[in-house]
Amino acid sequence: MPSSSQSRYIRLEVISGKNLQVPSWRFPAGIYVSINVDSRRCWKSATSVLSSDESVAWGNTVTLSSEVSTTLSVEIRASYELGRMLGRGEVIGELQMSWDELLNHGDEPFDLSFPPIRDVCPSLTLRAAILHACDDQDSALPDSLKDCQITRDTDAGHAQFAEYMTSEAVSHLNDAVQHFQLVLDQCPVGHPDHAAALTNLAYARLAGYIQNHLQDIDTATSLFHESLALRPQGHPDHASSLYNLIRALIWRYNKESTTVYIHESAQLCCKLLPLCPEGTYLRDIRVDSVVDYVITNLPVDGSDAGIHLRRIMLEICPVGQQHRQKALDKLSWSLVVRFKQRGNVDDIDESIHLRREAVSLCPEVHSHYDSYLNNLALSLLTRFDHQGKPNDLDEAISLYEEALHLCPVGKESRDVSLDNLGGALVTRFKKYGDIDDITGAISLHREALKLHPPGHPRRGATLNKLALALKNRYDLLHVSKDIYEAIDHYRECLQLVLHDHPGHHVALFSLSSALCSRFTHTLKNEDVEEAIDLCQKSLAILPSLHPERYYSYLWLTNAYLPRYQIQHNPADLSLAVENFRLASGHPTQGFPHRIQTALHWVTAAESHQHDSALEAYQVCLELFDSHAMTRSSITSRREAETAFHGAHSLPVDAASCAIRRGSLRRAVELMEQGRGQQWSLASRLKTPVEDLESTNSKLAHNYLELSKRVSNAAQSSATVTDRAAADRAATEYRRLTRQWEAVVAEIRDIRAFSRFLLPPLYEDLQAAARQGPVIILIASQYSAIRHASRMNPRESRTDLIVLLRTIWDEIMLPIVKVLEYVLELKHRSRIWLCPTAAFTSIPLHAANPCQTKADRSGKEPCLEDLYICSYTPTLSALVRSRQMMKKRVPPSFVAIGQGQPGAGKGKALLTVDSELELVHKLVPATANQRNTWVHLACHGKQDPTQPYNSHFVMRDEHLTLLDIMEKDIPHAEFAFLSACHTAVGDEKTPDEVIHLAAGLQFSGFKSVIGTLWEVDDGVAKHIVEAFYKYMFMDLKDGAGVVMDCSKAAWALNCATHAVKTKVPLEQRIVFIHIGV
Repeated sequence: MPSSSQSRYIRLEVISGKNLQVPSWRFPAGIYVSINVDSRRCWKSATSVLSSDESVAWGNTVTLSSEVSTTLSVEIRASYELGRMLGRGEVIGELQMSWDELLNHGDEPFDLSFPPIRDVCPSLTLRAAILHACDDQDSALPDSLKDCQITRDTDAGHAQFAEYMTSEAVSHLNDAVQHFQLVLDQCPVGHPDHAAALTNLAYARLAGYIQNHLQDIDTATSLFHESLALRPQGHPDHASSLYNLIRALIWRYNKESTTVYIHESAQLCCKLLPLCPEGTYLRDIRVDSVVDYVITNLPVDGSDAGIHLRRIMLEICPVGQQHRQKALDKLSWSLVVRFKQRGNVDDIDESIHLRREAVSLCPEVHSHYDSYLNNLALSLLTRFDHQGKPNDLDEAISLYEEALHLCPVGKESRDVSLDNLGGALVTRFKKYGDIDDITGAISLHREALKLHPPGHPRRGATLNKLALALKNRYDLLHVSKDIYEAIDHYRECLQLVLHDHPGHHVALFSLSSALCSRFTHTLKNEDVEEAIDLCQKSLAILPSLHPERYYSYLWLTNAYLPRYQIQHNPADLSLAVENFRLASGHPTQGFPHRIQTALHWVTAAESHQHDSALEAYQVCLELFDSHAMTRSSITSRREAETAFHGAHSLPVDAASCAIRRGSLRRAVELMEQGRGQQWSLASRLKTPVEDLESTNSKLAHNYLELSKRVSNAAQSSATVTDRAAADRAATEYRRLTRQWEAVVAEIRDIRAFSRFLLPPLYEDLQAAARQGPVIILIASQYSAIRHASRMNPRESRTDLIVLLRTIWDEIMLPIVKVLEYVLELKHRSRIWLCPTAAFTSIPLHAANPCQTKADRSGKEPCLEDLYICSYTPTLSALVRSRQMMKKRVPPSFVAIGQGQPGAGKGKALLTVDSELELVHKLVPATANQRNTWVHLACHGKQDPTQPYNSHFVMRDEHLTLLDIMEKDIPHAEFAFLSACHTAVGDEKTPDEVIHLAAGLQFSGFKSVIGTLWEVDDGVAKHIVEAFYKYMFMDLKDGAGVVMDCSKAAWALNCATHAVKTKVPLEQRIVFIHIGV
């Protein structure tokens, strides 16, 4: 190695550094290395960004001459500017050494260690080599910083600030602030270093504020704002300026709790995070911590602006980002708050979607896993309360149980899980009435209350929940101590939840509800008066569209109505009705609650003969229609309808009410509106629009296109089993439905289409009777005939005759007299029967006096001797079938049979083959490829619990009613269903006439032969043979006579008469005709 006295050039490579901590803790914009000779800086490296592990990689080289001096110094400095530097930054480490020490490592890299900072030594990795000629290819420029007063004051400020942060001596802080202020005075507005000078002074003042050595935060914040304005997006120091301002705002919020500062911090975080690459010190050490703070502390805000801000916070936390789980949870809370304020189901749907993702991101061993389960369950329970879907309640309880299991006795969050599960059990009790649920709920709430002694912040909430459980048990069992304890708890809760508390209105109407319950027991007027006062106070607090105004209206009805029943003051009944009207019509409350209230309104109005009864029925029917439209599938619509006690008789009760008020036309309209609801909902998407196309083709196209998309969405959602996917499908269905409804509203704006898809008026329904009278038989709980037994085909012949005689005497004979003597209808004319409720289970067409004439000349004529009877499920169905008959195509006939249904699908039908052979002989040959006439011989199965699963038994796969309804066969004409139970209605919704034969009519068949009960295939073929002989007796090959499905009723009537000696009575009357 040459001696140090020789003149040489040395190539020095600054490779990297590690453990580069800044003494003042201040966040550095970058780190650089400087080489000083004779106390003068002769070279500096590039300023490189610090990594999250406090390391820097440079790879800069410099060629130095050793002849200037025998020694040099190496410095590591923190720069607070990535762009133009102000001063030389803060010293991290400095070493003096000789050239020989530098060259003592050969050509290999070596580490140079510096004095420790916070017990850790910064170090550089260098490599030095001797050159015999200078090539001037340095990778960093010589230092150009001028030694001036601004530089000296800036460096002095950094040094004093570092001393302050190390010693916390206020004198150093004051000196730092003084130096930085001098620099700012020398860098006025317009000076290129003005922004840097502002930042240095602001940072020192902020540090003093944080340590409570300075009280003025306004100046620091203002300085940071001004600096940021001078460093817009694109400036190299824009990100650090954002960070500095966020930090100041956070500290201000931390001390003052003023929401505006955390909101501004969140907005700035949304700008900052995308500018900070992963792995940098700024991102991983500094920015992530402030983002976490902002996400955690940003108040739950249900406003549109608050939710928008939360959405942006989520967007900057993509999948895989550490803060995403918390951002999901916080946005979901804001959506829940907005839902409770406005009642838009999209918000609660989205909160469920977000919370499912949050749970999926949280390991089960996470300390807060139970909290994420509780939050998801809360959203599900809230949606159940709004929409009434049982799956939501079941899943919520399951999640609550899992969360409680994760919170053993002694865990801090056990109280929350106890209360949550208890509340869910109360909800399930109110739906199903299982006493074990309410007993379990009370036990859980009592345990939670022990964990919430007086003074505990959640005591009020637990008192309210325990009181609710006790009140519900009192309403079932009427144990007086329950209601007294509930009232005591509600009163204590009200004292804890003061007027400015967001739950104050809940405490008011909750106590009111308990006082109403006690009033019905004690009849003390002060209870009901206090209840009314409390509800009125809660209404005064809430905005007009707040969903929970509904509960105040509800409890006012529960105060006024019982008081009317006791004191008989008509004003109380009027007030009760007005609050029924307000509660059932409250637009932001869910349909299940509003429907239940409207049903109570109906009961109250009927019981007290109030004039509002008809209005109450109309409200019920409209609410049921709107509620059903929120369900995407046919089966879920039926579930929605059957979930309400007493709803099954609503259409006939409404019609009965109209009849009793002398409005027969309105009775027909109401009966049709309610009775055909399931069919009309399903048919809306199949409504032809030829007339609309000629008026507004674009609107007609939009309607047809949206109808198709809604139908497709409904069908796809029906096959989804994954809950998260089902939620997404339901949301998409609802979005499309809203678009569809908007187009329908646009169509109704056209004068000629103002009634488009609205329930038909009486004038429209009259068309059903153009070819013969339609007899509507209404069996209401408010009329003479309320119930009847379902026909049992295994009854003895004697019992069957007694039944048919009763039907004749009590039901059909008065009708026949009107037909004969009032309408003067000729014998053998067509009539249509439209039975409702109890009448649907009676074979009305088989009504028979079963007695000999007085002159012994023969039997008295039965109904089918006098008239040709057909049935129709609804008037609209008959009208629609007749309209579609105008678009006939050349008919074709197919006979299908399945006598060997397969293992477990029923016994073999031994005569099916011979029946099909017989049909082929009797039916004339046709050439049309589309089968518009069908004869079906197989097993038919009626599902009493889910009628849409009723089916024809085939060897490979059942043909269900649901399958049939999803078909659209506008040119279909006639179907003969030689199968069992094809025209048996639904026990739970008898007024809907949901059976296989009606399904075929809905899909397009105009005329259908169905069966009321089990068919004996051995004797059925006699009726089949007679039917087709009469059906085609006038049809000659080549004669040009058209096959006419409207003759089916006459042919069936003739056939049953013709086989009297071959077929027993119960098998003759099993076949009925439906349609034209």
